[in-house]
Amino acid sequence: MAENKKFAGSDIEIAQSVYPKDAFHIDEIAKQAGIPGEFIEHYGKYKAKVDYNFLLENHDKAGSQSKDGHLILVTAITPTPAGEGKTTTTVGLADGLSSIGKNAMAALREPSLGPVFGVKGGAAGGGWAQIIPMEDINLHFTGDFHAIGAANNLLAAMIDNHIYQGNTLNIDPRKIIWRRCVDMNDRQLRFIVDGLGGKANGFPREDGYDITVASEVMAILCLASGIDDLKDRLGRIIVAYTYGKQSDGSEQPVTAAQLKAQGAMAALLKDALKPNLVQTLEGTPAFVHGGPFANIAHGCNSIMATRLALKCADYVVTEAGFGADLGAEKFLDIKCRFAGLKPSAVVIVATVRALKSHGGVPKAELNNENLAALEAGLPNLLQHIENITKVYKLPAVVAINAFPKDTKAELDLVEAKCRALGVNVALSEVWAKGGEGGVQLAEEVVRLCEQQGGSNNFEFCYDVNSSIREKIEAIATKIYHADGIAILPAAQKQIEQLEKLKLDKVPVCMAKTQYSFSDDPALRGAPRGWTLTVRNIKISAGAGFIVALTGEIMTMPGLPPVPAAEKIDVDSAGKISGLF
Repeated sequence: MAENKKFAGSDIEIAQSVYPKDAFHIDEIAKQAGIPGEFIEHYGKYKAKVDYNFLLENHDKAGSQSKDGHLILVTAITPTPAGEGKTTTTVGLADGLSSIGKNAMAALREPSLGPVFGVKGGAAGGGWAQIIPMEDINLHFTGDFHAIGAANNLLAAMIDNHIYQGNTLNIDPRKIIWRRCVDMNDRQLRFIVDGLGGKANGFPREDGYDITVASEVMAILCLASGIDDLKDRLGRIIVAYTYGKQSDGSEQPVTAAQLKAQGAMAALLKDALKPNLVQTLEGTPAFVHGGPFANIAHGCNSIMATRLALKCADYVVTEAGFGADLGAEKFLDIKCRFAGLKPSAVVIVATVRALKSHGGVPKAELNNENLAALEAGLPNLLQHIENITKVYKLPAVVAINAFPKDTKAELDLVEAKCRALGVNVALSEVWAKGGEGGVQLAEEVVRLCEQQGGSNNFEFCYDVNSSIREKIEAIATKIYHADGIAILPAAQKQIEQLEKLKLDKVPVCMAKTQYSFSDDPALRGAPRGWTLTVRNIKISAGAGFIVALTGEIMTMPGLPPVPAAEKIDVDSAGKISGLF
């Protein structure tokens, strides 16, 4: 495929130079992945859903595929405006593994329309390391997010309808915690008042919207092991609390099951639960499924897609959102705990430019060699490395995403600092060269996977049976390197209520700014001498974790001064431009 790697247009121009004329039919991709045709549901020629019955009923009959492949997690340093390229590295590594003769697949999240039309852009990779069809993936794709939003909002409608129709469950409208959602950045919807206009229009109350990727329904879809588990989890969602209190002083929760909503919600989600099969620019199979944000949710693609990929390939490359303090922590402490997964190796992506940004260099000056700034920014990378290798005890490699202005002295400094921690560095040129540019990284990943037969001493950051405070403290001190935590009175009251309801022995999903190890986005590098402030605690009983909101984190983003939507267009032939 795609022989001319010298073409260096925009991401969408590169993708359109390959798709559709050089793309493989999705049946060929399925065949390459060992997925029989009867389990493929076509969405045109280049996209398909895979029936989960292939995983649930047939993987034991797949001969050599019955044993799981190696799971490779790609994570990154703390994000900066300079860019790191985590998804691009994930795709390029999968292609790099394929190019050295390994049976590889990628397993990624679906992009949210909020960032696509906002500031961050899409999530299909970049340059010559992309997933196609790039435009479809970054827009509506197979409709999964729409189904998730519909299921979320059906539940919201059933709550208000129950109150309107007599409220036999005794729901206190002031204590409804289930919010509506939309897959768009829209700050105007964060806090609203609805039900206005008289009795016929419902009960007036304060309400609000979250972005769809922050919905508990998204988390449930990504953590469910099958349709029955999906339905059970949906039924456990806590939507509100009743008037009055129980004898122990706690409020009585109301669940989706009590509203008899879980069956209809599951019906809306039955196709969305099926993983989406696509391909890289070089024809490497890829699953793109689910898309929770890592700063306000658990930030990983679906367990269904990951498990399916592990049955189909010897090496599965997946990624978790934002820096390793968010995405990797949740991948390891939540997803791996629930799914029984054990990564074989971790790739930590960094750029020289981003490290200089952590060292205080303005974006306009990042192309200039600056060893002092690089030295000042390196603690951010080194802290991520130590978290992976010392807290989680996993083997790691640092992938330096190459930029033309990187100097040998700068690259040598990064390599020396990483080697001092016993971690190798691989230069990644996948944006410019695709799989060929990921060979060095692929070879190091294979070496890490094959040493000691792929076994390692993987540990979680905390004991799930510890108290809520102890779990938050463990993440704050071990991963963020805070001095301690401060739990505000409202959050402490919420903790006490969850303990009374015996809902506390579950993992914690931290909602924190992605721009810093701390809860202050202005603190770059590896800050010390600070305290993590927890302002709100909520239970996601269906997903199976507690969410701790820190700092000023929002569950509904806003658009930037100049949103990416202003540059996106489509011509009379239906050709889209402006996506990135």
